[in-house]
Amino acid sequence: MFESLSDKLKKTLRDLRGLGKLTPEHVDAALREIRMALLEADVNYKVAKEFVESVRAKAEGQEVWQGLNPHEQVVKIVYDELVSLMGGTSSRLVFTKQIPNVVMIVGLQGSGKTTSTGKISRWLRDNQERKPLLVSVDVYRPAAREQLRVVGGAVGVPVYENKETSDPMTLVRGAMKHAQDLGFDTLMIDTAGRLHIDDELMVELEQIKAETKPIEVLFVADAMTGQDAVNSAQTFHERVGITGVVLTKMDGDARGGAALSIRQVIGQPVKFVGVGEKYDAIEPFYPDRIAQRILGMGDVLTLIEEVQGKIDEQEAQAQLLKMSRNQFTLEDFRAQLRQFKQLGSMSKLMKMLPEQMTGGLSLSEEQSAQVDQQMRRTEAIIDSMTKAERNDHRIIDASRKTRIAGGSGSTIAEVNQLLRQYDQMRKMMAQMNKGGLFAGLGKKMLGGLSGGLGGMLGSGGLGGLGGMLGSGMDDDGPEQPASRSIKKKKRHKKRK
Repeated sequence: MFESLSDKLKKTLRDLRGLGKLTPEHVDAALREIRMALLEADVNYKVAKEFVESVRAKAEGQEVWQGLNPHEQVVKIVYDELVSLMGGTSSRLVFTKQIPNVVMIVGLQGSGKTTSTGKISRWLRDNQERKPLLVSVDVYRPAAREQLRVVGGAVGVPVYENKETSDPMTLVRGAMKHAQDLGFDTLMIDTAGRLHIDDELMVELEQIKAETKPIEVLFVADAMTGQDAVNSAQTFHERVGITGVVLTKMDGDARGGAALSIRQVIGQPVKFVGVGEKYDAIEPFYPDRIAQRILGMGDVLTLIEEVQGKIDEQEAQAQLLKMSRNQFTLEDFRAQLRQFKQLGSMSKLMKMLPEQMTGGLSLSEEQSAQVDQQMRRTEAIIDSMTKAERNDHRIIDASRKTRIAGGSGSTIAEVNQLLRQYDQMRKMMAQMNKGGLFAGLGKKMLGGLSGGLGGMLGSGGLGGLGGMLGSGMDDDGPEQPASRSIKKKKRHKKRK
Protein backbone atom coordinates (compact mmCIF):
# COMPACT_ATOMS: atom_id res chain seq x y z
CA MET A 1 0.00 0.00 0.00
CA PHE A 2 1.48 3.36 -1.14
CA GLU A 3 4.92 1.74 -1.63
CA SER A 4 6.01 3.75 -4.67
CA LEU A 5 4.73 7.07 -3.30
CA SER A 6 6.21 6.36 0.12
CA ASP A 7 9.65 5.56 -1.29
CA LYS A 8 9.75 8.73 -3.40
CA LEU A 9 8.51 11.05 -0.65
CA LYS A 10 10.91 9.61 1.93
CA LYS A 11 13.84 10.00 -0.48
CA THR A 12 12.92 13.61 -1.26
CA LEU A 13 12.60 14.52 2.41
CA ARG A 14 15.82 12.68 3.28
CA ASP A 15 17.65 14.76 0.66
CA LEU A 16 16.47 17.91 2.46
CA ARG A 17 17.81 16.57 5.74
CA GLY A 18 21.33 16.48 4.30
CA LEU A 19 21.32 20.22 3.65
CA GLY A 20 22.79 22.40 6.36
CA LYS A 21 20.42 25.27 5.61
CA LEU A 22 17.32 25.30 3.44
CA THR A 23 16.65 27.99 0.88
CA PRO A 24 13.42 28.72 -1.03
CA GLU A 25 15.11 27.11 -4.03
CA HIS A 26 15.66 23.89 -2.07
CA VAL A 27 12.00 23.79 -1.07
CA ASP A 28 10.89 24.47 -4.66
CA ALA A 29 13.01 21.58 -5.92
CA ALA A 30 11.58 19.28 -3.24
CA LEU A 31 8.02 20.31 -4.08
CA ARG A 32 8.59 19.52 -7.76
CA GLU A 33 9.69 16.03 -6.73
CA ILE A 34 6.67 15.66 -4.44
CA ARG A 35 4.31 16.75 -7.22
CA MET A 36 5.86 14.25 -9.60
CA ALA A 37 5.61 11.51 -6.97
CA LEU A 38 1.90 12.25 -6.47
CA LEU A 39 1.20 12.18 -10.20
CA GLU A 40 3.10 8.91 -10.61
CA ALA A 41 0.99 7.51 -7.76
CA ASP A 42 -2.08 8.26 -9.94
CA VAL A 43 -3.28 11.12 -7.76
CA ASN A 44 -5.72 13.44 -9.54
CA TYR A 45 -3.64 16.20 -11.18
CA LYS A 46 -5.74 19.02 -9.65
CA VAL A 47 -5.40 17.44 -6.22
CA ALA A 48 -1.61 17.13 -6.67
CA LYS A 49 -1.33 20.76 -7.74
CA GLU A 50 -3.41 22.04 -4.81
CA PHE A 51 -1.43 19.86 -2.37
CA VAL A 52 1.92 21.25 -3.51
CA GLU A 53 0.68 24.86 -3.46
CA SER A 54 -0.67 24.40 0.07
CA VAL A 55 2.66 22.99 1.28
CA ARG A 56 4.51 25.87 -0.43
CA ALA A 57 2.25 28.51 1.17
CA LYS A 58 2.74 27.04 4.65
CA ALA A 59 6.49 26.67 4.16
CA GLU A 60 6.76 30.31 3.14
CA GLY A 61 4.44 31.43 5.93
CA GLN A 62 6.56 29.71 8.55
CA GLU A 63 9.85 30.68 6.83
CA VAL A 64 11.16 27.15 7.35
CA TRP A 65 14.56 27.96 5.86
CA GLN A 66 15.26 30.29 8.80
CA GLY A 67 14.36 27.74 11.49
CA LEU A 68 16.71 25.60 13.55
CA ASN A 69 15.23 22.35 12.21
CA PRO A 70 13.96 23.22 8.73
CA HIS A 71 13.84 19.60 7.55
CA GLU A 72 11.58 18.59 10.45
CA GLN A 73 9.32 21.55 9.73
CA VAL A 74 8.92 20.52 6.09
CA VAL A 75 8.15 16.93 7.11
CA LYS A 76 5.54 18.21 9.58
CA ILE A 77 3.91 20.39 6.93
CA VAL A 78 3.81 17.53 4.39
CA TYR A 79 2.38 15.20 7.05
CA ASP A 80 -0.35 17.69 8.04
CA GLU A 81 -1.29 18.24 4.40
CA LEU A 82 -1.48 14.50 3.72
CA VAL A 83 -3.80 14.06 6.69
CA SER A 84 -5.95 16.97 5.52
CA LEU A 85 -5.98 15.64 1.94
CA MET A 86 -7.42 12.31 3.09
CA GLY A 87 -10.10 13.82 5.31
CA GLY A 88 -8.42 14.86 8.54
CA THR A 89 -10.10 12.42 10.93
CA SER A 90 -11.46 8.91 10.76
CA SER A 91 -15.15 8.77 9.77
CA ARG A 92 -16.96 6.01 11.61
CA LEU A 93 -20.47 4.85 10.81
CA VAL A 94 -22.87 6.72 13.08
CA PHE A 95 -26.07 4.92 14.03
CA THR A 96 -29.44 6.12 15.33
CA LYS A 97 -31.95 4.46 17.67
CA GLN A 98 -34.28 3.38 14.86
CA ILE A 99 -34.66 -0.32 14.06
CA PRO A 100 -33.11 -1.16 11.71
CA ASN A 101 -30.43 1.30 10.63
CA VAL A 102 -29.94 0.65 6.91
CA VAL A 103 -26.53 0.63 5.21
CA MET A 104 -26.62 0.45 1.39
CA ILE A 105 -23.58 -1.01 -0.35
CA VAL A 106 -23.28 0.22 -3.95
CA GLY A 107 -20.70 0.03 -6.72
CA LEU A 108 -19.79 -1.49 -10.05
CA GLN A 109 -19.77 -5.23 -10.65
CA GLY A 110 -16.49 -6.88 -9.65
CA SER A 111 -15.46 -4.20 -7.17
CA GLY A 112 -15.95 -6.51 -4.18
CA LYS A 113 -19.36 -5.35 -2.92
CA THR A 114 -20.60 -8.71 -1.63
CA THR A 115 -17.40 -9.61 0.21
CA SER A 116 -17.17 -6.07 1.63
CA THR A 117 -20.78 -6.33 2.85
CA GLY A 118 -19.81 -9.40 4.86
CA LYS A 119 -16.54 -7.92 6.12
CA ILE A 120 -18.17 -4.68 7.29
CA SER A 121 -21.03 -6.52 8.99
CA ARG A 122 -18.53 -8.65 10.89
CA TRP A 123 -16.50 -5.57 11.85
CA LEU A 124 -19.64 -3.79 13.11
CA ARG A 125 -20.63 -6.81 15.17
CA ASP A 126 -17.19 -7.23 16.71
CA ASN A 127 -16.23 -3.56 17.18
CA GLN A 128 -19.45 -1.57 17.52
CA GLU A 129 -21.65 -4.24 19.13
CA ARG A 130 -24.16 -4.14 16.30
CA LYS A 131 -26.55 -6.96 15.39
CA PRO A 132 -26.52 -6.93 11.57
CA LEU A 133 -28.72 -8.70 9.02
CA LEU A 134 -27.67 -9.09 5.39
CA VAL A 135 -29.82 -9.05 2.27
CA SER A 136 -28.90 -9.21 -1.41
CA VAL A 137 -31.08 -7.42 -3.95
CA ASP A 138 -28.85 -8.37 -6.88
CA VAL A 139 -31.40 -10.38 -8.85
CA TYR A 140 -29.54 -10.08 -12.15
CA ARG A 141 -26.12 -11.68 -11.63
CA PRO A 142 -26.31 -15.49 -11.51
CA ALA A 143 -25.88 -16.88 -7.99
CA ALA A 144 -25.36 -13.40 -6.50
CA ARG A 145 -27.77 -14.06 -3.64
CA GLU A 146 -26.22 -17.46 -3.07
CA GLN A 147 -22.81 -15.79 -2.85
CA LEU A 148 -24.00 -13.49 -0.06
CA ARG A 149 -25.47 -16.50 1.77
CA VAL A 150 -22.02 -18.16 1.67
CA VAL A 151 -20.30 -14.95 2.82
CA GLY A 152 -22.83 -14.52 5.63
CA GLY A 153 -22.17 -18.07 6.81
CA ALA A 154 -18.41 -17.47 6.75
CA VAL A 155 -18.62 -14.32 8.89
CA GLY A 156 -21.40 -15.65 11.14
CA VAL A 157 -24.02 -13.04 10.19
CA PRO A 158 -27.61 -14.02 9.27
CA VAL A 159 -28.88 -13.44 5.72
CA TYR A 160 -32.50 -12.68 4.82
CA GLU A 161 -33.69 -14.72 1.83
CA ASN A 162 -36.95 -14.94 -0.10
CA LYS A 163 -36.60 -17.33 -3.02
CA GLU A 164 -40.18 -16.71 -4.13
CA THR A 165 -39.43 -13.25 -5.50
CA SER A 166 -36.91 -11.60 -7.79
CA ASP A 167 -38.12 -8.07 -7.20
CA PRO A 168 -35.55 -5.86 -5.41
CA MET A 169 -38.19 -3.70 -3.72
CA THR A 170 -40.08 -6.74 -2.38
CA LEU A 171 -36.80 -8.10 -1.02
CA VAL A 172 -35.85 -4.92 0.84
CA ARG A 173 -39.35 -4.50 2.31
CA GLY A 174 -39.30 -8.09 3.51
CA ALA A 175 -35.81 -7.66 4.98
CA MET A 176 -36.86 -4.44 6.77
CA LYS A 177 -39.84 -6.18 8.39
CA HIS A 178 -37.77 -9.25 9.28
CA ALA A 179 -35.17 -7.05 10.97
CA GLN A 180 -37.83 -5.18 12.94
CA ASP A 181 -39.58 -8.38 14.04
CA LEU A 182 -36.39 -10.14 15.19
CA GLY A 183 -34.52 -7.13 16.59
CA PHE A 184 -31.69 -6.76 14.06
CA ASP A 185 -30.47 -3.18 14.55
CA THR A 186 -28.52 -2.96 11.26
CA LEU A 187 -29.63 -4.02 7.76
CA MET A 188 -26.82 -4.31 5.22
CA ILE A 189 -28.17 -4.17 1.65
CA ASP A 190 -25.90 -5.64 -1.03
CA THR A 191 -27.17 -3.95 -4.19
CA ALA A 192 -26.77 -4.94 -7.83
CA GLY A 193 -23.83 -3.71 -9.88
CA ARG A 194 -23.10 -3.41 -13.56
CA LEU A 195 -19.97 -3.66 -15.65
CA HIS A 196 -20.56 0.01 -16.44
CA ILE A 197 -22.76 2.81 -15.12
CA ASP A 198 -26.22 2.91 -16.70
CA ASP A 199 -29.45 4.79 -15.98
CA GLU A 200 -31.45 1.66 -15.12
CA LEU A 201 -29.01 0.82 -12.30
CA MET A 202 -29.17 4.34 -10.88
CA VAL A 203 -32.97 4.45 -10.95
CA GLU A 204 -33.13 1.20 -8.98
CA LEU A 205 -30.66 2.50 -6.38
CA GLU A 206 -32.64 5.73 -6.03
CA GLN A 207 -35.82 3.71 -5.42
CA ILE A 208 -34.17 1.52 -2.78
CA LYS A 209 -32.77 4.58 -1.05
CA ALA A 210 -36.16 6.30 -1.01
CA GLU A 211 -37.79 3.17 0.41
CA THR A 212 -35.25 2.35 3.14
CA LYS A 213 -33.89 5.82 4.07
CA PRO A 214 -30.36 4.52 4.81
CA ILE A 215 -28.08 6.19 7.32
CA GLU A 216 -25.11 5.30 5.11
CA VAL A 217 -24.63 4.72 1.37
CA LEU A 218 -21.17 3.22 0.95
CA PHE A 219 -19.57 3.08 -2.49
CA VAL A 220 -17.23 0.12 -2.95
CA ALA A 221 -14.33 0.70 -5.36
CA ASP A 222 -11.34 -1.33 -6.46
CA ALA A 223 -8.35 0.77 -5.33
CA MET A 224 -6.19 -0.70 -8.08
CA THR A 225 -8.28 1.03 -10.76
CA GLY A 226 -6.97 4.40 -9.51
CA GLN A 227 -8.69 7.42 -11.05
CA ASP A 228 -11.37 5.23 -12.65
CA ALA A 229 -12.52 4.44 -9.11
CA VAL A 230 -12.62 8.16 -8.29
CA ASN A 231 -14.61 8.97 -11.44
CA SER A 232 -17.12 6.18 -10.77
CA ALA A 233 -17.54 7.36 -7.17
CA GLN A 234 -18.24 10.88 -8.41
CA THR A 235 -20.96 9.63 -10.80
CA PHE A 236 -22.62 7.54 -8.10
CA HIS A 237 -22.47 10.47 -5.69
CA GLU A 238 -24.17 12.79 -8.16
CA ARG A 239 -27.05 10.33 -8.71
CA VAL A 240 -27.46 8.49 -5.42
CA GLY A 241 -25.63 10.61 -2.85
CA ILE A 242 -23.00 8.40 -1.24
CA THR A 243 -21.85 9.07 2.32
CA GLY A 244 -18.53 7.23 2.22
CA VAL A 245 -16.20 5.01 0.25
CA VAL A 246 -14.84 1.50 0.81
CA LEU A 247 -11.59 0.85 -1.07
CA THR A 248 -10.88 -2.82 -1.73
CA LYS A 249 -7.55 -4.45 -2.65
CA MET A 250 -5.55 -1.73 -0.92
CA ASP A 251 -2.94 -4.35 -0.03
CA GLY A 252 -2.25 -4.82 -3.75
CA ASP A 253 -2.23 -1.11 -4.66
CA ALA A 254 1.34 0.18 -4.59
CA ARG A 255 0.31 3.66 -5.79
CA GLY A 256 -2.64 4.73 -3.63
CA GLY A 257 -3.95 7.43 -5.99
CA ALA A 258 -7.61 6.66 -5.29
CA ALA A 259 -7.22 6.90 -1.51
CA LEU A 260 -5.41 10.23 -1.82
CA SER A 261 -7.77 11.78 -4.36
CA ILE A 262 -11.28 10.65 -3.54
CA ARG A 263 -12.01 12.93 -0.58
CA GLN A 264 -10.92 16.06 -2.43
CA VAL A 265 -12.76 15.16 -5.65
CA ILE A 266 -16.16 14.05 -4.32
CA GLY A 267 -16.13 15.55 -0.82
CA GLN A 268 -16.91 12.23 0.89
CA PRO A 269 -14.47 10.29 3.10
CA VAL A 270 -12.95 6.85 2.74
CA LYS A 271 -14.44 4.88 5.66
CA PHE A 272 -12.99 1.39 5.23
CA VAL A 273 -10.14 -0.23 3.32
CA GLY A 274 -9.86 -3.89 2.40
CA VAL A 275 -6.34 -5.17 3.06
CA GLY A 276 -6.58 -8.86 2.15
CA GLU A 277 -8.82 -11.71 1.14
CA LYS A 278 -9.67 -12.98 4.62
CA TYR A 279 -12.95 -11.85 6.16
CA ASP A 280 -11.19 -9.98 8.97
CA ALA A 281 -8.94 -8.14 6.49
CA ILE A 282 -10.74 -4.81 6.64
CA GLU A 283 -9.74 -1.69 8.54
CA PRO A 284 -11.30 1.68 9.31
CA PHE A 285 -9.52 4.37 7.31
CA TYR A 286 -7.43 6.62 9.57
CA PRO A 287 -5.90 9.51 7.56
CA ASP A 288 -3.29 10.28 10.23
CA ARG A 289 -2.11 6.68 10.42
CA ILE A 290 -1.97 6.35 6.63
CA ALA A 291 0.08 9.56 6.43
CA GLN A 292 2.47 8.16 9.03
CA ARG A 293 2.91 4.98 6.98
CA ILE A 294 3.56 6.95 3.81
CA LEU A 295 6.27 9.05 5.47
CA GLY A 296 7.93 6.08 7.19
CA MET A 297 6.69 6.99 10.67
CA GLY A 298 5.03 3.60 11.08
CA ASP A 299 1.56 2.84 12.36
CA VAL A 300 2.06 1.54 15.86
CA LEU A 301 -1.54 2.20 16.94
CA THR A 302 -2.93 -0.12 14.27
CA LEU A 303 -0.28 -2.71 15.15
CA ILE A 304 -1.31 -2.54 18.81
CA GLU A 305 -4.96 -2.97 17.83
CA GLU A 306 -4.03 -5.98 15.67
CA VAL A 307 -2.14 -7.54 18.59
CA GLN A 308 -4.91 -6.84 21.09
CA GLY A 309 -7.52 -8.31 18.76
CA LYS A 310 -5.64 -11.46 17.76
CA ILE A 311 -3.24 -12.29 20.58
CA ASP A 312 -4.27 -13.85 23.89
CA GLU A 313 -3.21 -11.21 26.42
CA GLN A 314 -2.87 -13.57 29.40
CA GLU A 315 -0.68 -15.96 27.42
CA ALA A 316 1.43 -13.07 26.11
CA GLN A 317 1.95 -11.68 29.61
CA ALA A 318 2.87 -15.13 30.91
CA GLN A 319 5.48 -15.44 28.15
CA LEU A 320 6.78 -11.97 28.93
CA LEU A 321 7.26 -13.00 32.56
CA LYS A 322 9.21 -16.09 31.43
CA MET A 323 11.45 -13.92 29.22
CA SER A 324 12.15 -11.53 32.08
CA ARG A 325 13.26 -14.51 34.19
CA ASN A 326 15.23 -16.06 31.31
CA GLN A 327 12.92 -19.09 31.33
CA PHE A 328 11.82 -18.75 27.69
CA THR A 329 11.80 -22.24 26.10
CA LEU A 330 11.43 -23.56 22.57
CA GLU A 331 7.88 -24.53 23.57
CA ASP A 332 7.21 -20.85 24.28
CA PHE A 333 8.92 -19.82 21.06
CA ARG A 334 6.66 -22.14 19.05
CA ALA A 335 3.61 -20.66 20.75
CA GLN A 336 4.79 -17.18 19.78
CA LEU A 337 5.40 -18.27 16.20
CA ARG A 338 1.79 -19.40 15.99
CA GLN A 339 0.52 -16.17 17.50
CA PHE A 340 2.77 -14.10 15.27
CA LYS A 341 1.39 -15.73 12.11
CA GLN A 342 -2.09 -14.50 13.03
CA LEU A 343 -0.94 -10.90 12.56
CA GLY A 344 -0.27 -11.29 8.84
CA SER A 345 2.81 -11.23 6.65
CA MET A 346 6.18 -9.93 7.81
CA SER A 347 6.18 -7.14 5.21
CA LYS A 348 2.84 -5.87 6.55
CA LEU A 349 4.15 -5.76 10.13
CA MET A 350 7.41 -4.08 9.11
CA LYS A 351 5.46 -1.28 7.44
CA MET A 352 3.65 -0.57 10.72
CA LEU A 353 6.90 0.05 12.60
CA PRO A 354 8.70 3.43 12.41
CA GLU A 355 11.90 3.51 10.37
CA GLN A 356 13.88 4.28 13.53
CA MET A 357 12.83 0.89 14.91
CA THR A 358 13.53 -1.11 11.75
CA GLY A 359 16.73 0.70 10.82
CA GLY A 360 15.11 1.64 7.50
CA LEU A 361 14.83 -2.06 6.65
CA SER A 362 11.88 -3.07 4.48
CA LEU A 363 10.89 -6.35 2.89
CA SER A 364 9.63 -6.98 -0.61
CA GLU A 365 6.69 -9.35 -0.99
CA GLU A 366 9.11 -12.01 -2.21
CA GLN A 367 11.38 -11.55 0.82
CA SER A 368 8.35 -11.54 3.10
CA ALA A 369 7.17 -14.83 1.58
CA GLN A 370 10.63 -16.31 2.20
CA VAL A 371 10.52 -15.23 5.86
CA ASP A 372 7.01 -16.65 6.26
CA GLN A 373 8.18 -19.92 4.70
CA GLN A 374 11.15 -19.98 7.07
CA MET A 375 8.78 -19.47 10.00
CA ARG A 376 6.83 -22.54 8.93
CA ARG A 377 10.07 -24.52 8.59
CA THR A 378 11.19 -23.41 12.04
CA GLU A 379 7.85 -24.44 13.49
CA ALA A 380 8.16 -27.86 11.79
CA ILE A 381 11.59 -28.41 13.38
CA ILE A 382 10.26 -27.55 16.84
CA ASP A 383 7.19 -29.78 16.22
CA SER A 384 9.55 -32.69 15.63
CA MET A 385 11.06 -32.33 19.10
CA THR A 386 9.73 -34.08 22.18
CA LYS A 387 8.19 -31.96 24.92
CA ALA A 388 11.27 -32.57 27.07
CA GLU A 389 13.52 -31.30 24.26
CA ARG A 390 11.38 -28.19 23.73
CA ASN A 391 11.51 -27.39 27.45
CA ASP A 392 15.28 -27.99 27.76
CA HIS A 393 17.22 -27.61 24.53
CA ARG A 394 20.45 -28.63 26.26
CA ILE A 395 19.52 -32.32 26.15
CA ILE A 396 19.43 -32.33 22.32
CA ASP A 397 22.50 -34.35 21.36
CA ALA A 398 23.69 -35.57 17.93
CA SER A 399 21.33 -38.56 17.74
CA ARG A 400 18.35 -36.40 18.72
CA LYS A 401 19.29 -33.82 16.08
CA THR A 402 19.33 -36.57 13.44
CA ARG A 403 15.85 -37.68 14.50
CA ILE A 404 14.50 -34.11 14.59
CA ALA A 405 15.92 -33.33 11.14
CA GLY A 406 14.40 -36.47 9.66
CA GLY A 407 11.03 -35.83 11.26
CA SER A 408 10.81 -32.23 10.03
CA GLY A 409 12.21 -32.75 6.53
CA SER A 410 15.16 -30.47 7.31
CA THR A 411 18.91 -30.92 7.67
CA ILE A 412 21.04 -31.30 10.77
CA ALA A 413 22.67 -27.97 9.83
CA GLU A 414 19.26 -26.26 10.00
CA VAL A 415 18.54 -27.82 13.40
CA ASN A 416 21.95 -26.62 14.62
CA GLN A 417 21.28 -23.13 13.30
CA LEU A 418 17.92 -22.96 15.06
CA LEU A 419 19.42 -24.06 18.38
CA ARG A 420 22.35 -21.66 18.08
CA GLN A 421 20.17 -18.69 17.24
CA TYR A 422 17.72 -19.62 19.99
CA ASP A 423 20.60 -19.62 22.48
CA GLN A 424 21.75 -16.22 21.19
CA MET A 425 18.23 -14.86 21.52
CA ARG A 426 18.08 -15.99 25.15
CA LYS A 427 21.31 -14.09 25.79
CA MET A 428 19.90 -11.04 24.03
CA MET A 429 16.76 -11.18 26.17
CA ALA A 430 18.91 -11.38 29.28
CA GLN A 431 20.67 -8.19 28.14
CA MET A 432 17.31 -6.52 27.42
CA ASN A 433 16.08 -7.48 30.88
CA LYS A 434 19.13 -5.89 32.51
CA GLY A 435 18.32 -2.68 30.66
CA GLY A 436 14.68 -2.72 31.76
CA LEU A 437 13.34 -3.03 28.22
CA PHE A 438 10.80 -5.72 29.09
CA ALA A 439 9.05 -3.47 31.56
CA GLY A 440 8.74 -0.60 29.09
CA LEU A 441 8.75 -1.76 25.49
CA GLY A 442 7.12 -5.16 25.99
CA LYS A 443 4.11 -4.17 28.07
CA LYS A 444 3.39 -0.75 26.65
CA MET A 445 3.94 -1.37 22.98
CA LEU A 446 2.95 -4.88 22.01
CA GLY A 447 1.43 -6.31 25.15
CA GLY A 448 3.97 -9.03 25.76
CA LEU A 449 4.48 -10.29 22.22
CA SER A 450 7.17 -7.67 21.70
CA GLY A 451 9.35 -9.34 24.29
CA GLY A 452 10.13 -12.25 22.00
CA LEU A 453 9.35 -12.01 18.29
CA GLY A 454 7.88 -8.53 18.27
CA GLY A 455 10.50 -7.23 20.66
CA MET A 456 13.30 -8.38 18.39
CA LEU A 457 11.66 -6.33 15.65
CA GLY A 458 11.18 -3.35 17.91
CA SER A 459 14.63 -3.25 19.43
CA GLY A 460 16.93 -4.00 16.56
CA GLY A 461 15.50 -4.36 13.09
CA LEU A 462 15.17 -8.08 12.42
CA GLY A 463 17.72 -8.74 15.16
CA GLY A 464 16.85 -11.92 17.02
CA LEU A 465 13.89 -12.73 14.83
CA GLY A 466 15.90 -12.65 11.64
CA GLY A 467 18.49 -14.87 13.22
CA MET A 468 15.95 -17.34 14.59
CA LEU A 469 14.26 -17.69 11.23
CA GLY A 470 17.44 -18.12 9.22
CA SER A 471 17.06 -15.14 6.87
CA GLY A 472 19.21 -16.79 4.22
CA MET A 473 22.25 -17.13 6.48
CA ASP A 474 24.70 -19.97 6.16
CA ASP A 475 25.12 -22.53 8.91
CA ASP A 476 27.62 -20.46 10.83
CA GLY A 477 25.47 -17.32 10.51
CA PRO A 478 26.44 -13.84 11.62
CA GLU A 479 26.44 -13.21 15.34
CA GLN A 480 23.64 -11.07 16.75
CA PRO A 481 24.45 -7.67 18.31
CA ALA A 482 23.85 -8.90 21.86
CA SER A 483 26.10 -11.90 21.29
CA ARG A 484 28.90 -9.69 19.97
CA SER A 485 28.65 -7.35 22.96
CA ILE A 486 28.83 -10.31 25.35
CA LYS A 487 31.98 -11.62 23.64
CA LYS A 488 33.55 -8.16 23.73
CA LYS A 489 33.01 -8.04 27.48
CA LYS A 490 34.64 -11.45 27.89
CA ARG A 491 37.67 -10.35 25.83
CA HIS A 492 37.90 -7.18 27.90
CA LYS A 493 37.97 -9.21 31.10
CA LYS A 494 40.73 -11.45 29.74
CA ARG A 495 42.90 -8.41 28.91
CA LYS A 496 42.54 -7.24 32.50
